[in-house]
Formats: sequence, C-alpha cells, structure tokens
Amino acid sequence: MNKIILMGRLTRDPEIRYSQGSNPMAVARYTLAVDKKKKRDDGITADFFRIVAFDRLAEFAERYLHKGTKILLSGHVQTGTYEKDGVKMPFFEVVAGEQEFAESKGAGGSDDRNGRNSMDSDGFMDIPDDMEELPFH
Repeated sequence: MNKIILMGRLTRDPEIRYSQGSNPMAVARYTLAVDKKKKRDDGITADFFRIVAFDRLAEFAERYLHKGTKILLSGHVQTGTYEKDGVKMPFFEVVAGEQEFAESKGAGGSDDRNGRNSMDSDGFMDIPDDMEELPFH
C-alpha cells in the first residue's frame, strides 16, 4: 500500500499550470512544511514535501490555498528520475488525493490571496456565487 498523510503549512503560493491538448487539465505544485515532533540536533524543525495536485484538486489549490495555509493532505508517494546535465537525478513527490483545511479561521489567518476574509461569521467558508460546483465531494 502506498499512502501518505501529512499536516503542514504551504511554504509559498501554489504554482498552477494547465496541460496542453483538447482537454486542458490544471496541475498545481506546492511545498508543504511538516513540523517534526522533536527538534533535530542540527536545528531542523520541519520536513518539506513537494506536492502535486491534478484537475479539481489543483483548481481548489489555486483558488483557496496560499502561503501559510495549514492543510491536511492524503495521497501517494511518487518517485522517479530526471536527467540534469547528463546525470540521472532522483525525485520524490506526493500526489495529492485529498486536501482540506486543518485550522479554523481565527487560528492561522484564512484570508484569500486578495486579503479578504474567506469565512463568514459562523466560521464557514464563503462560497463565491460564480462557483458552479463545490471543490469537494
């Protein structure tokens, strides 16, 4: 079984690209900083995971996730190699299967990218009127 569950904060805003072809698909890439339970001797307090999300999860990331957002993510690990200057380099990334917010409005600042508060007074996310479908199932 290849399954990973992580909780952490985005280190930067997601980078969004769209695939080419007749049915373009959104692809989001971001890095998640996951705190360690115990500080290592060398001072490292977090692990950093490269995350890739596709299609609706990528669109959700583009719209709602930004630097500092704390999320809970599950997915699977993908490994491979790429060539750089004639040398094969290994890579490791997590392919998102599910992602959701991991803290409430007051805990970590759930402002959207434009600085507006994206939650109403009851603590529920304000869903824009122009959204055709909800970004979760």
